[in-house]
Amino acid sequence: MFVTIINDCRDQNAFGRQATRAAVLFEAPVITVGVEYDELEASGHLVDMLDASEGKEGVILVNVAPRHGRGKKWPNGTPFGYFYIGKTLVVSSIDGLTLSLIKKLNLIDSLSLLDIPEVTRAMVSQNVLSAEEREHIIHTQFRSYDFLPRIAAWIKQELDIPSVTYSLTEATDAPKAIWLIDNFGNCKTTLIASDLEFNVGKKIQTSAGEFICYNRLKDVPNDEAGLIIGSSGYGDDRFLEVVAQGKSAAKHFELKVGSPLF
Repeated sequence: MFVTIINDCRDQNAFGRQATRAAVLFEAPVITVGVEYDELEASGHLVDMLDASEGKEGVILVNVAPRHGRGKKWPNGTPFGYFYIGKTLVVSSIDGLTLSLIKKLNLIDSLSLLDIPEVTRAMVSQNVLSAEEREHIIHTQFRSYDFLPRIAAWIKQELDIPSVTYSLTEATDAPKAIWLIDNFGNCKTTLIASDLEFNVGKKIQTSAGEFICYNRLKDVPNDEAGLIIGSSGYGDDRFLEVVAQGKSAAKHFELKVGSPLF
């Protein structure tokens, strides 16, 4: 049993509180993955954590969503939904690009959409929450701490959780872009081999320049750049990476998270 938290509330205090509450509720080790940029980065992390879990018993909690601009359309933040991959329960915010790579890789067709006031009302009726606790949860500004681990625990306990079906056709499509820059400056993209008819030796023109396709980083000649099949992804679908042998591709090509490739 494991718990992984993917969140953009990633300072020591915020992660400490989230991790402690999750550890108490699940009596399991907690892994935290901080998101520095936006939902596209969270989307890639979610795919990678699901790949790492191999469908084993565990929980992944994701809350990365716009809080300003379009995020203001919700009464108190984007709704959450949940789904299973094997025995791994995922409870995630649904707005923005957070589920875009789950959609791209066809990992699920739909999820169970939750309404916090309705869910907490049901928990009061089942004597799981008091009326005072419910009021606190539906008005909290820290849903990752007050609601997210609790709803995951209630789902795992197989309580009667009200929800509606949300089709992944409603989720935003992933852009053809960079979703993460690792500590070496390698740039993980949202693209998989079939998107570009990837073949070793093929030249592919992108907005960052023309790249030759290689299987692995070790195959790229010294001081040259290339497009490789990276380690991130799910199953046989691995995300392509823009790399530069011996230096940071991100710095060399002035790439950042969200940079479009086409």
